[in-house]
Amino acid sequence: MPEMFQVVGCDFRNFAVPKFPFKVVSNIPYGITSDIFKILMFESLGNFLGGSIVLQLEPTQKLFSRKLYNPYTVFYHTFFDLKLVYEVGPESFFPPPTVKSALLNIKRKQLFFDFKFKAKYLAFISCLLEKPDLSVKTALKSIFRKSQVRSISEKFGLNLNAQIVCLSPSQWVNCFLEMLEVVPEKFHPS
Repeated sequence: MPEMFQVVGCDFRNFAVPKFPFKVVSNIPYGITSDIFKILMFESLGNFLGGSIVLQLEPTQKLFSRKLYNPYTVFYHTFFDLKLVYEVGPESFFPPPTVKSALLNIKRKQLFFDFKFKAKYLAFISCLLEKPDLSVKTALKSIFRKSQVRSISEKFGLNLNAQIVCLSPSQWVNCFLEMLEVVPEKFHPS
């Protein structure tokens, strides 16, 4: 059976996103990239399976920084494999833009936990990234007890002296799942 597809021309922020699994292929308006990503990879986490998106090169490169300061970027890497396929020069467009572009491939990973926890997970990341210069140890102590931080470090191989922005997406997930297990709910970030 062939896959169904639909071409839609509208402001994506006003589009009723499908309530069933879908993919997106688009050259998006560069000025609303973060809005589009939030709609697709956060709000529609349950149904967005991935796609290929042409966007401005600079925000694409920020997705692949060694240090992740943006909670949404950590979130996106947790649930999606993101791959910068190639750069697209201005000469590929008419009229040519003043910036370089990139083709980004997005593919949803197997879910680590029920996506009903997505807002709680984002709150957890946001809380720990409020002061991005803090060490992993100091940041984690805002949620976990000292002994729990030591245990988490040993269990998941965390460098407690590194900045919190240096955690990998899998380390973020491990810390979050540990919080769900060992920290009473009244102490969870909201």
